[in-house]
Amino acid sequence: MAMTYESIVEAARDKFCGVDVSSVEGTKAFQINIEGKAVNGIFYIEIKDGKVNVEPYEYYDRNAILTMNGTNFIKLINGKLDPVVAFTMGKIKVDGDVNAALEMIKFIK
Repeated sequence: MAMTYESIVEAARDKFCGVDVSSVEGTKAFQINIEGKAVNGIFYIEIKDGKVNVEPYEYYDRNAILTMNGTNFIKLINGKLDPVVAFTMGKIKVDGDVNAALEMIKFIK
């Protein structure tokens, strides 16, 4: 199946849908910028009131922006790409609170 922006957002929704984020205080929000040859797009992942929202919009009051290509995002949420290694190797760029971004990624392992 060809990867599309919609399929990436849907995969993120599916992955975060059943995650227990009750331990997260306040609101944490992350904008994901997908940049690549095949797929480009922006969406956000918001953790608020014990729930996760994934929506296809920009998020201005965010903790961090994570930029990567679609393939690496799918690998990341499926546990096939270690976030720390990916960050170190430049496969993921984080603009903002790196620790908050890593904390968010840990929820999906």
